Amino acid sequence: MKRRGILQGMIAYAALLVASALPYGISAILAPGRATAKRNYLRPPGALKDDAAFTAACIGCGLCGEVCPPRCIEFHTRDGGVKVNTPYIDPERKGCILCNKCMDVCPTEALTPIPRNEIDMGIAEIDTAACFPWVDKGICGACVSICPLGDKAIGFKLWNQYRPIVKQGCVGCGLCVEVCPHPSVPIWIVERTQKSATTDRG
Repeated sequence: MKRRGILQGMIAYAALLVASALPYGISAILAPGRATAKRNYLRPPGALKDDAAFTAACIGCGLCGEVCPPRCIEFHTRDGGVKVNTPYIDPERKGCILCNKCMDVCPTEALTPIPRNEIDMGIAEIDTAACFPWVDKGICGACVSICPLGDKAIGFKLWNQYRPIVKQGCVGCGLCVEVCPHPSVPIWIVERTQKSATTDRG
């Protein structure tokens, strides 16, 4: 009898778990795009734009990571597949300060030295539905104050001095992503060809 009672209890508990997870499963089916993140890892500055060419050129020496002052450069390991040992930057952890040291030390054409304002790692995009100043939940400006390129890359909307807007001069270093205080990090780096409601293309 004890064994039967334990078995019945386990079945009831399993049924409870399935029932509690059901609404999340249904919502994922009804709105599959909702959970698709636009977040992405960045290649270091000066990287070849074609990722296959970059992977072929990079020899995985690790020198770029060694000379990086903020230690923002990480390396693919098991998650990399053919990209194993190639460098990337996760701006949610650490953004790039555009010091150019990684480009100078790279022994191959994987990273090519270029002027700071010509670097193209992407462009920042802001989710106005989550950014504190854009939803009138407080004053911030962390992204604007940290930017190494100043008002050429990011500034405030003219009609509201606290709402940040990305400008064409942004090179996608990711420092704004690193310092964003909002839990969901409503700013990230996208391909320059993607449009953004908070990017000044003029």
